[in-house]
Amino acid sequence: MSTPITTKLMLIVFVLLTLMIGFLIRTADADMRLFNGQTVYVPLYSHIYSGDREQPFYLAATLSIRNTDRQHAITLTAVDYYDSEGKFLKHYLEKPLVLNAMATKRYVVPESDKSGGSGAKFIVAWQSMKPVAEPLIESVMISTKTQQGISFTSRGRVLEAISP
Repeated sequence: MSTPITTKLMLIVFVLLTLMIGFLIRTADADMRLFNGQTVYVPLYSHIYSGDREQPFYLAATLSIRNTDRQHAITLTAVDYYDSEGKFLKHYLEKPLVLNAMATKRYVVPESDKSGGSGAKFIVAWQSMKPVAEPLIESVMISTKTQQGISFTSRGRVLEAISP
């Protein structure tokens, strides 16, 4: 049976822990920047080079767009693919696409598509009527040949942002 002092001490510890957790959560939220839209540059490699002769190693690439906001949707307005020289290659998005809270959309550039080159990139534009958490936009490249395999990721870089 616990004594009144032990019960009181446990209650104080519980209250202090609750306050500390609340403070940490509020601090994390305070550091999170909210946006109404962005234009993002995402590096993508349709191939890389290996060996002294710079042999191309072709890769399948996936563009991943993750809405990290837990309450609000974002609208993708452009997903455009460019080659190493900056030449436009393809619109991957025909009309605006709503990406619900916590949803993910992917676009694949197959290994057989060599048009982008080693300096390919996507330009992704999104917007939201309400300020939202910044989405995570990255590319994932992968290939396996015989006993050799490679995979890596590259994160997008914000070119323009619309702040609330």
